[in-house]
Parts: sequence; C-alpha cells; structure tokens
Amino acid sequence: MELAYKFRLYPDKEQTQQIERTFGCCRYVYNHYLGMRIRCYQEQGESLTYSKCSADLTVLKKQLEWLREVDATALQSALRDLDDAYKHFFRRMRAGEKKRGFPRFKNKHNPRQSYKSKCNGNTIKVLDDKYIRLPKLGAVRCAVSMQVQGRILSATVSREPSGKYFVALCCTDVDIPALPPTGSKVGVDIGVKDLAIVSDGTKYDNAKNYYKSQQKLARLQRQLSRKTKGSKNRKKAQMKVARLHEHIANQRKDAIHKMTSELVAKHDIICLEDLNAKGMLRNHKMAKAVSDASFGEIRRQLEYKAAWHGKTVKFVSRWYPSSQLCHCCGQQNPMVKDLNIRTWVCPCCGAEHDRDINAAINIKEEGLRVA
Repeated sequence: MELAYKFRLYPDKEQTQQIERTFGCCRYVYNHYLGMRIRCYQEQGESLTYSKCSADLTVLKKQLEWLREVDATALQSALRDLDDAYKHFFRRMRAGEKKRGFPRFKNKHNPRQSYKSKCNGNTIKVLDDKYIRLPKLGAVRCAVSMQVQGRILSATVSREPSGKYFVALCCTDVDIPALPPTGSKVGVDIGVKDLAIVSDGTKYDNAKNYYKSQQKLARLQRQLSRKTKGSKNRKKAQMKVARLHEHIANQRKDAIHKMTSELVAKHDIICLEDLNAKGMLRNHKMAKAVSDASFGEIRRQLEYKAAWHGKTVKFVSRWYPSSQLCHCCGQQNPMVKDLNIRTWVCPCCGAEHDRDINAAINIKEEGLRVA
C-alpha cells in the first residue's frame, strides 16, 4: 500500500534559493511546452506527446544552462503533469462535463508553488530524524514527526502562502495493520450545528473556527488593503493573512482527523448520507457554514481510513428523508422539513425524537438495508 508523509522543512539561505530556482525552472518548462503544444495543434492539427516533449527537453537543456542547475527529475515531472492535465481535459470533454478545465499557464506570483523529485536509488533519504536528503539540496533540516516506513518513491517540495516549506514523501510497500473488529454498526448525520451526530448518541461539536476568527481576519484584510501594491509592507500584511488562513485550516483538519479516526477505530460499518456539498454551497445563507464544516473532507477521510483498516463505509441517498421518518414506526412527518424544528413527536406512535439523532438512526438502518 502507498502512503504519504508530510513534514515541514527548514532550509538555509542557499537551499531556499535552490528551491525557488527549481520552482522557476519547472514553471518555465511547463509553460514552454504548453505553449508549444497549443501552437503545434493550431498549425498542424495535432498535439505533441510526452515522449516528444521529453526528447526536446534534452535539447532545450543544452541551450539553456540554467535548466541544468536544478534536479532533472523535477523537470520531467513537470512534463508528466502537463501530459496528465491534457489527458484529464479530454477525458472530461468526452464525458460531457461543462467545466472541462483546459491546462492553464502557471503564474509566477502564485504564493503556492511545488515540484516533485523522483527517488533514484538513495537520492532521497531521511537522516537521523532531523534531516532529509533531497536531490541538489543535500541534507535539509526537517521536522520528522513519525517514522517513515516502506520504500520512498518521490518527494514533493512545496511552499505554502504562509511562506513555510514542506516535503511530502510518497512511499510504497507500507504495511498498515487492520484494526480489530468491534461488531459495531452506526449511522452518522453530518451537520452544521453539530459537526457529526452518531446513532449511538455521540455528538462531535462544530468548533466553527472560521467564524471565531472572522473579526481578526477582517482586521488583517483591512490592513492589507491599505498597503501600497508592490511594497514590502504589503508582502508582510499578505503573510499575516495567509498564516491566519493556514491556522484556521489546521484547526479544522485536526478536529476532523480526530473524529474520523475515532469513528473508524470504534465501528466496523459506518453509514453516511451522500450529501451534495457543491449544491449546498449555492445557498448563500449557509455556504459559509457548510464550507467551515468541510463535509467533503469528512467523507474523504472516512473513505481512505476505512480502506486502510479493513472497515466499511456505506452511503445513503441524499433524497432519503432520514430526519422526517420515525425510527420506531416508520411514519413520515413532512412538517419536520423546517430546519428550525429540532425535536418533534410522531403523530402516529407518539414517540419523541431528537431530529439529528433520529436522522442518524434512520441513516444507519437504511445503509444496512441497502448493503
């Protein structure tokens, strides 16, 4: 099984310059061959393949000496990314998707930059849990927070908008042990008021990190708007805004990771509602709250963690009226469609229901029935 490890890098001045130089070279190669592919199609009616671009890159490196100063595998990875972008574009076009996403030129001023180096032999290696050896960089100081297992395939060096550098190691042949079965089967109702409510009554609070940081973020953005464009003070203000956004994202990811790990460890079958997160974002009254809750990230983490540890995740149709059905007698109460109603009494059997726990129980029963 493949697994990725992400650690923060602390490069010195020379290593930082080399990283920035590699960003620029990879961006130049990507844009150069994207323009060449476009011109070739306009003039000859056919596009260049990856092999032709790779062969031409060898000639280009002889003409431009500064391309030979960076890692050669990083330039090849930029060509591979361009080829993959073309393949994804034509696949989406054949599927009839409206947003086809034709490959775009990379921007120099994008605060988020990255490049990928392939591991040939021992060119990439973790040293003494404090340093990592990377091509053309040597030993870079790194905060290795866990033991790297398996064989390293590649390393992706990235720079975040906050100015921090990270490395992501892609490893293969990693043995992830399956968790012991518990025999538990639950339904999970994801929401905005509470991040998730389990059918056994467990509730996970929604920290609402973005909402709590709104005032501070607004103040920093006001300060940014008053800075002169192109000035050093504007770059400092941009860095403060980016670091606050990063802090909010880290808080959100940490809470979701803890919740999903606990759910996968305690239960064998987890039933979820197949929510249309993109459609919910079109409602401007709740778009900010839905984005802050990050429904898509919860689903993504549950899926891959369940696959790792031998657990099962089932999805219930988004049109299933889980909150309107009585889990005692099955009677549907259409009056519960109003989101302001949090508790209700079944008109048929008289059972009292908490809206969210009742929805989680019905999601569990429907998920097990469909399975």
